[in-house]
Amino acid sequence: MNRRLFLALVPAALAAGCGFQLRASDGVPFASLYLDAPPGSAVAARLRTLLTVGNKTRLTATADEAEAVLKLSSDVHSKTILSLSGAGRVTEYRLGLRVEYGVFGRDGRVLAETEVIELRRDLTYDDKQVLAKGAEETLLYRDMDENAALRILRRLQALKPANGRS
Repeated sequence: MNRRLFLALVPAALAAGCGFQLRASDGVPFASLYLDAPPGSAVAARLRTLLTVGNKTRLTATADEAEAVLKLSSDVHSKTILSLSGAGRVTEYRLGLRVEYGVFGRDGRVLAETEVIELRRDLTYDDKQVLAKGAEETLLYRDMDENAALRILRRLQALKPANGRS
């Protein structure tokens, strides 16, 4: 028993000794934020969750109440055929997500230039597994939405507010 405990503690001690820390949410450097996004945006819904849980930033109902505005100008899912079998049946799809966003001050001043996040995932397809492949497609889109939301959150965390607050 003691040997197992020792073997479990050695990697933990080594990781702690080298300065390793789990990634923590440092919070967004704005006291209030308005999220301007297209209706039904899955990335915006995930961002709302990320910003309200574990962050001190308050999401506002209007842009006038906010210290900064996060504008998602586009959030588009795509699906294209990647390959066909010899019989002309689809064997692979390429799923895509394109999100364009920028961060602006209350007065319209640009705090972060407009950026584009483009994500792609390949999905093998089989006519005999329609339900399973449909579920896999949904899961891949959800994963891309999560990934894009986390990238936007990290970008927000890296911003330095004009008033020196952090």
